[in-house]
Amino acid sequence: MEQPTIQEARKWASSFLQSHDREERVADLMLCHLLDTTMSGLFMNALEKLETKTHETFVGWVETHAATGKPLEHFTNTATFYERDFYVDENVLIPRPETEELVQYLLGKLSGTETVVDIGTGSGIIAVSLKKEMPTLRVLATDLSHEALQVARRNATAHTADIEFLQGSFLEPVIEAGHNIDVIVSNPPYIAQSDRDSLSDTVIFDPQMALFAENDGLFAYEQIIAQSKRLKPKQLAFEIGYQQGEAVSMLIQQTCSKASPEIIQDINKKDRIVFAEC
Repeated sequence: MEQPTIQEARKWASSFLQSHDREERVADLMLCHLLDTTMSGLFMNALEKLETKTHETFVGWVETHAATGKPLEHFTNTATFYERDFYVDENVLIPRPETEELVQYLLGKLSGTETVVDIGTGSGIIAVSLKKEMPTLRVLATDLSHEALQVARRNATAHTADIEFLQGSFLEPVIEAGHNIDVIVSNPPYIAQSDRDSLSDTVIFDPQMALFAENDGLFAYEQIIAQSKRLKPKQLAFEIGYQQGEAVSMLIQQTCSKASPEIIQDINKKDRIVFAEC
């Protein structure tokens, strides 16, 4: 395989992805990762030849992405969230921009003295981001998946974030450990099983237990809110599906009658967060 220049490799990849109805910029981001450079670097070094091994890897990545929709983050094992890079793999959900809005909103509600628990932490992005942005918080995080917790611990270590991780279903390990909790935050699985067929092909690369939930996507909220009665938190913050705001608010009010849940929209004007003080 002849060594192409960066410019030639980009031109080929752009045309190839376009012909497969894939986003062309993914190829540039792949090259940036493989060459440890920026978009500016690609332009400045456009006439430099790619090393054979780098070119072969790049072609393989582009062809696989075109054929299957495998996300960029599963090639690079890196996702950026709240201006930090996190390790991700097939055991965790790739972070979405909407979840950054959940973190930002919750930070605006905290004083820094609270004990916060992140339920279904996955890669640990919420827990780590909260701890790094507000170091005086005490942060706990739970997940049912041992593999996901390994990823979360790796990210906490990489970012020197002191977080206590607990394995178990929703709040059960927190209750069993006897922790006192002020704030519960979660981006749980909230896609209804009935919506599975309408999603893009890239969804198959995310762990299904992190995406789909029974009861029209409400099962995780039902469990977390019901279990929260044992802990009596002062605040609840959830990421939600854009049609779930009223349903999740009602679940909170059934458990905490004095709560007046707020439904907050994301940057795209879709309901995305439910926040309540109990």
